[in-house]
Amino acid sequence: QVQLQESGGGLVQAGSSLRLSCAASGRVYGTNARGWFRQAPGKEREFVAAITFLGATNYADSLKGRFTISKDTAKNTVYLHMISLRPEDTAVYYCARRTVGGLSSRQSEYSYWGQGTQVTVSS
Repeated sequence: QVQLQESGGGLVQAGSSLRLSCAASGRVYGTNARGWFRQAPGKEREFVAAITFLGATNYADSLKGRFTISKDTAKNTVYLHMISLRPEDTAVYYCARRTVGGLSSRQSEYSYWGQGTQVTVSS
């Protein structure tokens, strides 16, 4: 089993930056891809970004240029750096892990999920 723990969320003003972290523990060996998703109030959960073991990335088109996913393999941690935050970025942010290595934006292709961290952006 793999456990994922997000951190770094909070209440920030529009225009601010924030970095989320997702630490993995348990059976974390392997070359599995990781991703970030978010769920705004009253909306379905949506894809944000993903990263492979070798560092290849992809992003939701609407977030390119403001969000950056990265990782520290030695720490089994994935990060989501967000800049120029907007009120519409308010959501619970979840990290997830696949059991294989390729990039994916589909929630159904991720087997492990964290509990989520709340990000609230005030105007």
